[in-house]
Amino acid sequence: MNTDPGAALTTALWTQRKMEVVLAHPVFKAFLCGSLSGTCSTLLFQPLDLVKTRLQTRQNCVHNGSARVGMVTVFLNVIRTEKLLGLWKGVSPSFARCVPGVGLYFSSFFSLKQRFFSERGPSALESVCLGAGARTVAGVCMLPVTVVKTRFESGRYSYSSVSGALLSMYRTEGLRSLFSGLTATLLRDAPFSGIYVMFYTQSKKNLPPELVSAPCAPLLNFSCGIFAGVLASLVTQPADVVKTRVQVSPGKFGGTKEAIVYIFRTDGVRGFFRGAVPRCLRRTLMAAMAWTVYEQLMAKMGLKS
Repeated sequence: MNTDPGAALTTALWTQRKMEVVLAHPVFKAFLCGSLSGTCSTLLFQPLDLVKTRLQTRQNCVHNGSARVGMVTVFLNVIRTEKLLGLWKGVSPSFARCVPGVGLYFSSFFSLKQRFFSERGPSALESVCLGAGARTVAGVCMLPVTVVKTRFESGRYSYSSVSGALLSMYRTEGLRSLFSGLTATLLRDAPFSGIYVMFYTQSKKNLPPELVSAPCAPLLNFSCGIFAGVLASLVTQPADVVKTRVQVSPGKFGGTKEAIVYIFRTDGVRGFFRGAVPRCLRRTLMAAMAWTVYEQLMAKMGLKS
């Protein structure tokens, strides 16, 4: 069957033009900048996420005067039993989750900000809603990969790959397992992002104007991110513990409420803050780096983040 060379050329040019429009779109650029920032922060801080998950999922063994297991103990134990690279177990699902997830978060954030606050900056309360809304979109879309990442890091499952884990969970536990811990995840991620964006933007507003465009601006932005991340991490730590328990042991808990009751009965209030130190370090440093890299890349592209 003969094809018209002119029609083929027209189709090729139209496709090329369409791709150029997509690649030049500000939302796509925000997605690209967010994905690149997510790649850097995920690779650097994966060990802290693994230690946090191990702390939250270990069985309560503090009885009869036995020593309390802390972050350093878990860290050294992983190196001793699984070698140094064991600290990066679960990095594949972390990349599969964070790279597109961070990109989706920043592109959603950019779209919402351009839609509702193109003429002025958001207030403190509006910043909370802006950050929470963007994180909700990304959190729901990436939840199946989040569940796989948590199971990889727990050390209780022997999945060979992210796709294999998703398929195995779907076949053995059903579609619902891929969205286990949805409520706890949203209770953790949406408030974290909302609180983070509020403190981050308000901190930057209080910086002297002459420092905003100074060479040290990225360092100041990073410092503002550290401050915002610590506060947001501490507030949302209980929800993170509940989310981890539900996702690692889906058959044990009927839902978020049952997990909360179980944690309180077995570990008390302290149980809701298990793994707080590595999580606070990771989330704070990761968010601060992601935002700093994102804003610098957006500025290089001539876009206001």
